[in-house]
Amino acid sequence: MKILLLGKGGQVGWELQRSLGLLGEVTALDFDSTGHCGDFSRPDDVAATVRALRPDVIVNAAAHTAVDKAESEPEFARRLNATTPGRIAQEAAQMGAMLVHYSTDYVFDGSGERPWTESDATGPLSVYGRTKLEGEELIRQSGARHLILRTSWVFAARGGNFAKTMLRLAQERDRLTVIDDQFGAPTGADLLADVTAHGIRHLQQHPEDAGLYHCVAGGVTTWFDYARFVISEAQKIQPELQIKASDIAPVPTSAFPTPAARPHNSRLDTSKLQSTFGLTLPHWQHGVRRMLTEIL
Repeated sequence: MKILLLGKGGQVGWELQRSLGLLGEVTALDFDSTGHCGDFSRPDDVAATVRALRPDVIVNAAAHTAVDKAESEPEFARRLNATTPGRIAQEAAQMGAMLVHYSTDYVFDGSGERPWTESDATGPLSVYGRTKLEGEELIRQSGARHLILRTSWVFAARGGNFAKTMLRLAQERDRLTVIDDQFGAPTGADLLADVTAHGIRHLQQHPEDAGLYHCVAGGVTTWFDYARFVISEAQKIQPELQIKASDIAPVPTSAFPTPAARPHNSRLDTSKLQSTFGLTLPHWQHGVRRMLTEIL
């Protein structure tokens, strides 16, 4: 099987290089790759890359994920999150390739307390959410066989993440304030990569199961409880860690104004994914604990 991975340098892309390697021959590209174009600001050139390589499966882990920055550069975000994925999907449809793509809880308006299902009405609050939703729609309209995984609160041992920031601040400050009115599930890039590989294998045998799925770790938390868990677990893993913060205080989202609105409810219902693909998604704490063990 020939696999084209786009966005290899991101958190999910890095893990995908590991998981996809078990399935076949992987060509992994990023925005600065030479020889073949993986730069999503150049949709025509990326489409030409797909035509030249003629992969059996295309896995797109590239995106404009700077949520606040997207508010000031909507057309650039649209090109990366919608236009280019749409072009890739058109090429995939013409050559009969399967496309795997990642989307986000930001396609919803964040209202209520019930986990969102794949059939719920969307209502993005931000440029990021709107462009990611448009990307989904263009992929569906292309007619390409596809697997779209919506996820949230992605972290990895590689690169920056919320847990690393909290640990750094806890060693520098006496007091931390963390948002406690946004709800979701921290989801490891490694989990997404493993589910992707499993999904590709499954769809080879059951192409009728292609489509849109929600994929997040089990359970639910807030950023506040997530921060407390990270600091507590870090001290268990590395008892000599010098934590200065003696007080971690919960605050509302309004305490940290941002250019892009954040959804309060990022809960995603994964029952469709688990039943269709025969999976049990682990609790978010397992992945965070494993990541902390790796970075400390």
